[in-house]
Amino acid sequence: MEFKTDALLLRSAEYGENDRMVTLLTADRGKLSAAMKGVRKAGAKLNFASQPFCFAEYVFAERGGRYTVTGASLHDGFFSLRNDLTALYAAFTVTEAADALLYEGMAGGALLVSAVRALGALSEGGGTGALVRYLLEALSLAGYPVHAGECPVCGKMPSGRMRFDMGTGSFTCAACSEGVPASESNLLAMQTALGGEIPAGGGALRALRLLKAYFTAKTEASLPALGEYLHLTASAE
Repeated sequence: MEFKTDALLLRSAEYGENDRMVTLLTADRGKLSAAMKGVRKAGAKLNFASQPFCFAEYVFAERGGRYTVTGASLHDGFFSLRNDLTALYAAFTVTEAADALLYEGMAGGALLVSAVRALGALSEGGGTGALVRYLLEALSLAGYPVHAGECPVCGKMPSGRMRFDMGTGSFTCAACSEGVPASESNLLAMQTALGGEIPAGGGALRALRLLKAYFTAKTEASLPALGEYLHLTASAE
C-alpha cells in the first residue's frame, strides 16, 4: 500500500551502508518511523528528505507494518537555520520537543502546524521568544498547559515575588504555593506568548529556562538541544 502525507523530519540515524532510518511527524498519522534506502549515496535524489527540519510531502510504501519513503516533494528545508549555531540548536529544540511529546499512533496535525510555524519564525530571527511560544503551544497540545492568569489558590493575580507550581503549570502568589521561584517577567513573557505574540527581552529567556524545567517535570525529557541553546544565548549576553 502506498500513501502520501505532509511530514516534518524529527530525527534520523544511519542504517547499513547507504540507508537512513527517519522519524517523521506526519499530518494524519502522528509520529512515524520509516526507512530511506540509498539516501547516503552520492547524488541520491531523496537525500534532502533525510536532512534535519525537512518539511515535505512524503510518499510511503507500507508492507507488513513497516514503512519506506519512496518519494518526497519539498515544502521548506529551513536551510538558513544551518548558518548560525544558536539558531541550529533552537531548531533542534523544536524537533526534540515534538519527538518527546508525541507517541506513535497519536494524532499530530496540530503539533506539526505549531512546529513548522516555529521553524519559520526561527528562520526569520524569532529566537528565544519563538521558542517560548512554541513550547507553550506544544505542551498545551500534549495536555500540559501553562496557566498565566490568577493564582489558582487565592484567585488574585500574582505580582512581585511569586512561584510556579510544576504540578499544575500555574503561577501562584509566593504565600500560596511551594513551587519554584518565578518573577513578573516570567509571567509577562508567557502571557504575551499565550496571547499569540512572540515575547522578547530578558524576560523571554528567563521564561524559557522555566519552561525547560516544566517540560522535564512533565515528560522526563531533558531537551539537550535547549540546554545548549540556553548556554550559547547566555554566553552571548
